[in-house]
Amino acid sequence: MNRVIVAEHPLIQHKLTLMRMKDTGSKDFRELLTEITMLMGYEVTKDLPLSEIEIETPVVKTKSKVLSGKKLAIVPILRAGIGMVDGFISLIPAAKVGHIGLYRDPETCKPVEYYCKLPQDIGEREVLLVDPMLATGGSATAAIELLREKGAKNIRMINLVAAPEGIEEVHSKYPDVDIYVAAVDEKLNDHKYIIPGLGDAGDRLFGTK
Repeated sequence: MNRVIVAEHPLIQHKLTLMRMKDTGSKDFRELLTEITMLMGYEVTKDLPLSEIEIETPVVKTKSKVLSGKKLAIVPILRAGIGMVDGFISLIPAAKVGHIGLYRDPETCKPVEYYCKLPQDIGEREVLLVDPMLATGGSATAAIELLREKGAKNIRMINLVAAPEGIEEVHSKYPDVDIYVAAVDEKLNDHKYIIPGLGDAGDRLFGTK
């Protein structure tokens, strides 16, 4: 319970530093996000169950291992979460992809839902909920609530950067949801942005302001 798994691989930390730099443009930011997502995918999926099947190599018949058990769903929180989908799909091409649309009200800083489309069998799948930033935890908990309402039972949250406040918020409401991150940053500022953070991940991904 209340697990936070920090992916400390040197390549992840190096690429995350490049993403943090304010002069990193949208093209490089997108490519780095995909690369880090793929690298984090090894950590996120390392406990997936395996079964043994018989195959024939060019030399001999043998027994070898394949994935078994629960199917996977990748669910990005729009819009920045979209940037993490390709990395996971590259690793798990059979996974289905859902979408949850939330934005943060600038006055209340609370999440507002505007879109939700999930695989019909979401309750039978291991869900990877992805968003580059875990700031206040408001969007994350709202997304988890939506997933639970639709029948999802097994959910993992994957973020690049998280604030302690966001982690505490998620685990106070959903202690069974593991959180995978590349870094736990210092805190939130008065505007609820992560310090030192990445800035606005959506704007940096898509070149908007």
